[in-house]
Amino acid sequence: MNLVLDAGNTSIKVAVFEKKQLVFQEIADEKGLPKRLKEICDVYPKIKWAMVASVRNLEPKTLAVLAVFCKVLQLSSKTKTPFKNSYATPSTLGVDRIALATAAFYHNPKANTLVLDAGTCLTYDMVNDYGEYLGGAISPGLNMRYRALSEQTAKLPYLEKSSVLDLIGNSTETSIHSGVYIGMCAEIDGVIEQYKSRFRDLTVILTGGDAEFLSKRLKNPIFANPNFLLEGLNYLLEYNKY
Repeated sequence: MNLVLDAGNTSIKVAVFEKKQLVFQEIADEKGLPKRLKEICDVYPKIKWAMVASVRNLEPKTLAVLAVFCKVLQLSSKTKTPFKNSYATPSTLGVDRIALATAAFYHNPKANTLVLDAGTCLTYDMVNDYGEYLGGAISPGLNMRYRALSEQTAKLPYLEKSSVLDLIGNSTETSIHSGVYIGMCAEIDGVIEQYKSRFRDLTVILTGGDAEFLSKRLKNPIFANPNFLLEGLNYLLEYNKY
């Protein structure tokens, strides 16, 4: 069995896989993470390997605890990948994007795949039908857009995300929701159309914490998979075990 840990900007996700099958996952608290990892390993004593992907600085104790129960691999730009990496600055490529590209490579082999991760940031990652990672884009995420309007202006309030019924907001609050929510969906649809004009038979996969919320209004056909990054980490772990 494998354990994968995704320490993102907003949350920490822990998952357990039996081969390719996801059997457990949860969002963990960073303060109690070492203790929680021990508990998970006690529940699943067959865990022999772990893959850790972090965009934050985890406490050394976290990795030390994991190392007691299994072999630990830490994902970095130097980790071997199954796809050809054509990113111009591979050393700066985020571990989350490496995992997403890996999942795209395995889920949709020999096909053009665009992965959108709607989390703290909105990222676009493209793997072509030659198994080559080309790169993509990084854009502000949904909550980041709401915060920017509040923090970078004198009077606009900070709002929690909300869907809107009409394009035209008739109050400050509905105008903000229209600008953020409808604006972000329009951005996504527009970017997808540009990719479709360059890559034939394009498959689009949407993942991340805001994926379900955004997918309700998107015009383009997409495949929503909330566990896509976790699956990518598991694939990478299998690829790098020996």
